[in-house]
Amino acid sequence: MVRDGYIYGLSLLAVAAALKWVTGSWAWGIAPVLLAVFFLWFFRDPRRTVPGGAGLIVSPGDGLVTETAAIVTPEGPRQRISIFLSVFDVHVNRSPIGGVLTDVRYRKGQYLNAMNPASADRNEQNIVTVRGEGCDEGIEVTFKQIAGLLARRIVFDPREGDTVERGQRVGLIKFGSRVDVLLPAEAALRVKVGQRVKGGSSVLAAMTNGAGL
Repeated sequence: MVRDGYIYGLSLLAVAAALKWVTGSWAWGIAPVLLAVFFLWFFRDPRRTVPGGAGLIVSPGDGLVTETAAIVTPEGPRQRISIFLSVFDVHVNRSPIGGVLTDVRYRKGQYLNAMNPASADRNEQNIVTVRGEGCDEGIEVTFKQIAGLLARRIVFDPREGDTVERGQRVGLIKFGSRVDVLLPAEAALRVKVGQRVKGGSSVLAAMTNGAGL
């Protein structure tokens, strides 16, 4: 479980106990107890089996694939996969490939509904680029942690220049949110719109020279 779950959960349980002490009845403590249970469940951090093999790109988060599109960026053509994380999904984020964090940029913004395509550009977000090493050498993937209507805090633990492993936990987005992944144009997609994926274990795409093809 993410540390935040213990902070919120134990704080609310303390509130429930205080209300019981003041009022003499547990009835007043039902609401904070239920909220405590919700937060303990929401900040769950299940173990995941990270697939091996060269050139595989895994999902950075749990959720529903809402878009796959070919786009043009200042760096050239890319493929974009958008994943919507509802309030019921695990919100821990993981690195899509193993390599070095070459760029980490936080940008303030709005809090539009994460299902709105405009949220990809206008919402608060953290933009991370990973350049592959080892079995992921030669791959460069950028992923965005995008805050949603309810999300008010993006957490990202590593720093620019750090080395990460494929599927490694790197942060989280609190409550409903979105993750966009920018892949090389030549990557072969393994997912489609409407499919549910799990962070660190679901393969989003593979490079054409990857062992997984």
